[in-house]
Amino acid sequence: MHAEPARKWTVDEIAAEVGVSRSALAQRFTDLVGESPMRYLTNWRMQLAKDLILRGNLSLPQVAENVGYDSEVAFNRAFKREIGEPPGAWRD
Repeated sequence: MHAEPARKWTVDEIAAEVGVSRSALAQRFTDLVGESPMRYLTNWRMQLAKDLILRGNLSLPQVAENVGYDSEVAFNRAFKREIGEPPGAWRD
């Protein structure tokens, strides 16, 4: 997930990458990290997005694409839900 944050990850793909069942991944990951794999991925993507936004080199659609969102609208919704304000407002 860290190496390819924009990849369209699923729990099944993550489990296959590490060679365990989906349920074993969910349990072990939650036990070790404190949240589900998909929740962790969302948080990781938002941390990357905040960094990219602060650098100012990319437009918001480019940031969205770089962190795994197919559209700026979906990225804006996720960012607002996770961070508390839209990415444009957070940047300002």
